[in-house]
Amino acid sequence: FAAKKVLIVFAHQSSGSFNAAAKSAAVEVLTAQGCTVEVSDLYAMNFKAAATAEDIKGMLDAEHFRYQEETRLAWEEGRLAEDITAEQTKLSEADLVIFQEKKAMLSFTTGSLESMFSSTGINGDMNVTLWPIQNGILHYCGFQVLPPQVFWAPSCASPEARTAMLEGWRSRLQGLLEENHEFGLTVGIHLGK
Repeated sequence: FAAKKVLIVFAHQSSGSFNAAAKSAAVEVLTAQGCTVEVSDLYAMNFKAAATAEDIKGMLDAEHFRYQEETRLAWEEGRLAEDITAEQTKLSEADLVIFQEKKAMLSFTTGSLESMFSSTGINGDMNVTLWPIQNGILHYCGFQVLPPQVFWAPSCASPEARTAMLEGWRSRLQGLLEENHEFGLTVGIHLGK
């Protein structure tokens, strides 16, 4: 396939974590396929999740600041903070976002075993847990949402099992850009409706 741009949004404080290893595997495999891979490392960037007046250059109404209205005007007038516009540019230029038509997918680790994320497990069905993010955010915003890559409890797994997880991830990455099927069950299907 033609060279594609990939954006990986990475959020983990430790460069020695399994999440960091999964990110590195994605960079390695996708780069080898000819992709241009960019990583937004939120911890290294000192990313702040709070929406504040600092997101806007030249606030209009300091007496009665209304974030939604002010950011809309700032976007229209090119007055958003540089860190925001830089990330918006990365997102708009990416063919694949790992966190694309645009595709998106979630890639993450759990602290519990897979059996604990079933309809009868203590943590509940993972499809239901992810539904607000995958459908309510990503799909709603126009992404084709791919099934998540879930690494079940790598901290409890043997070194061999962790290696197998990473190899499975590398294998999936080989065909990731061609994947077309969407994420799992809907909440309605899960509840038998």
